[in-house]
Amino acid sequence: MAARGVGMLACLPLCAQRSQVLRPTHRLLSCSGTVAADVKREEQSSRNVETGSEDRTPKKKFSEVQKERREQAQRTVLIHCPNKISEKKFLKYLSQHGPINSHFFYESFGLYAVVEFSQKESVTSLQNVTRTPSMETEAAIPFKSRFFNLKMKNPSSQTSEQSCIQSSNHSPPSNKKLSELLCYAESMDDQLNTLLKEFQLTEEDIKLRYLTCSLIEDLAAAYFQNCTVRPFGSSVNSFGKLGCDLDMFLDLDEIGKLNTNKTSGNFLMEFQVKNVPSERIATQKILSVIGECLDHFGPGCVGVQKILNARCPLVRFSHQASGFQCDLTTNNRIALKSSELLYIYGTLDSRVRALVFSIRCWARAHSLTSSIPGSWITNFSLTMMVIFFLQRRSPPILPTLDYLKSLADAEDKCIIEGHNCTFIRDLNRIKPSGNTETLESLLKEFFEYFGNFAFNKNSINIRQGREQNKPESSPLHIQNPFETSLNISKNVNQSQLQKFVDLARESAWILSQEDKDRPSPSSNQPWGLATLLQPSVLSSVSLAKKKRKKPASERIKNLLESIKSSSPENDTHTNGKRTVSTQA
Repeated sequence: MAARGVGMLACLPLCAQRSQVLRPTHRLLSCSGTVAADVKREEQSSRNVETGSEDRTPKKKFSEVQKERREQAQRTVLIHCPNKISEKKFLKYLSQHGPINSHFFYESFGLYAVVEFSQKESVTSLQNVTRTPSMETEAAIPFKSRFFNLKMKNPSSQTSEQSCIQSSNHSPPSNKKLSELLCYAESMDDQLNTLLKEFQLTEEDIKLRYLTCSLIEDLAAAYFQNCTVRPFGSSVNSFGKLGCDLDMFLDLDEIGKLNTNKTSGNFLMEFQVKNVPSERIATQKILSVIGECLDHFGPGCVGVQKILNARCPLVRFSHQASGFQCDLTTNNRIALKSSELLYIYGTLDSRVRALVFSIRCWARAHSLTSSIPGSWITNFSLTMMVIFFLQRRSPPILPTLDYLKSLADAEDKCIIEGHNCTFIRDLNRIKPSGNTETLESLLKEFFEYFGNFAFNKNSINIRQGREQNKPESSPLHIQNPFETSLNISKNVNQSQLQKFVDLARESAWILSQEDKDRPSPSSNQPWGLATLLQPSVLSSVSLAKKKRKKPASERIKNLLESIKSSSPENDTHTNGKRTVSTQA
């Protein structure tokens, strides 16, 4: 029997959801009994941002990480809790269904608990004692998910025994807070590492992302048994920052492969299926049905939009309990391979992620990137530029994609829609770089390199790691690593590219000047990376340069006057004296 005085679990009904789509601020709650876990997370976070240190720990394959995370999510439940709750009694209540591996609380629209059991059977046991709520004025749509609602039988008995809950922000720091953290850093390397630590996804955030995918998978499995919903993009490629969207991939390919090795004799059994004219139409129909299902039956899924005529059809929605904006696609396997490739690059060398996060933050501070689609440079393009730059160092910090392909064996071979997506997947077989450059040096050289890059004639190609002649007239050409005929930066116009170049040159100039006169960390004055993240500083530098630089019309006028004054006929008149007006 359930512990007395704790509460009742109910499947969260659709009528309990808000219709308005909002982006909540997460707050992780550090409760009594979880201090050891907090210390462990802090130590792990510190280890993750140590650059230049040799890590002898075997690195896991991308597929291994995904498998472990997915299995972990299948043993996990999401519970909407009362605002005042005894953590001790709450865990005792749930422990009746089996041992608990880990748990944490966070605030979104109310208080939520993410609880991971040791066994999947514990989840089933909890579901079996959970009831569908009865509504007085509305009707509940019964759906047996792993998203629960906990109610108190006797709320007054909990108030006096409530644990002290201290909340900490689970969102990126404010600009002011970030500037303070960077100012007190001991070196620019420390600044880049600090920024990475503050913006990277936390362990709890990653768990919540995989759990959200697993909950959507439960819903899709009602139509497509044994399907898989996998996260891809920033959530898994090691470059995701707190608050980034959650990209999901509905994988249906595994369904037909489950029983391929079980056939015997002279017979071959196939499923009866519906046929449509093309794979794109099949994708649109599947996503249309899943979109309707999410809209009508998915607890916590609001603001559902079916964007089926896009180049890559998708369903966009907000998962209100987790606070994630989600994009669900299918038939998008190349995006999964891109995520795996970036994971490898981000894991090979500890400097890569710190540099990428800092460049992205710099670009965002100066409005080079935007969350609104347009002619801006994207974060993906910036990441490709950093990877390319690190491939060009001497010795290279990152290998080219062609080199990774040359290390691949038979099990690594991957052809998707005619595109060769083969590369080695075992990170432990890739030789570490002998390059020992500091992050400070790399940041400065990045700005120098792209501030003087011949964008007018050269393209960026991480497959070969060298400049190539542009195959088209787009201002910025970055070759898609797998679909090599595509330019991932085709949206960028000339003015946005020129803005990037100008800002890169000014940033390189600022860093070179600071080498001569760097303030001490104790002075609390912006320096190094903190200076680069202040738009007003770069604007003043640009303005000063413009004041020193004469207008083009005036320079041409002076040049013509100089030519005239040097001619023999002008020397014979005015007796060697010439007055030139230089006023604008």
